[in-house]
Amino acid sequence: MYSFMGGGLFCAWVGTTLLVVATATDHWMQYRLSGAFAHQGLWRYCLGSKCYLQAESVAYWNATRAFMILSSLCASAGIVMGILAFAQQPTFARLSRPFSTGIMFFASTIFVLLALAIYTGVTVSFFGRRFGDWRFSWSYILGWVALLMTFFAGIFYMCAYRMKECRRPSTPR
Repeated sequence: MYSFMGGGLFCAWVGTTLLVVATATDHWMQYRLSGAFAHQGLWRYCLGSKCYLQAESVAYWNATRAFMILSSLCASAGIVMGILAFAQQPTFARLSRPFSTGIMFFASTIFVLLALAIYTGVTVSFFGRRFGDWRFSWSYILGWVALLMTFFAGIFYMCAYRMKECRRPSTPR
């Protein structure tokens, strides 16, 4: 059980770090504009070496930002719950800490999947038609790697929960 929780905690730490880095950096997409290279993230865009805040309130950026922040918050709460899962004293008789931690990481996975799906769909349909020379960049890729890490953290904690349940002696109800 502890090896699954340790693996889950490792995946959780890496996934949460990648989520925060992907959300905060401005290299989600690179493109060429008027002969100069440009890149943009969720919060600002850069033309050459000069960066500007994205002042427009575009719905897909706002949705992507909100889901990435929710995903980071769920993953951070999952890390705290995962650390507490190592303590053996249950606070609630019916609530298992490894199970609750796994649910938090699955929620984080759903939120980051929604964020990346929205960003991908709108970016491909909008920039694919307007610019020929564009590509997704490393911040975007970190988001997909974070999705995998939070998913596997949830899997590890669910396996720890199943091992704990298998060891528990059955009591008549």
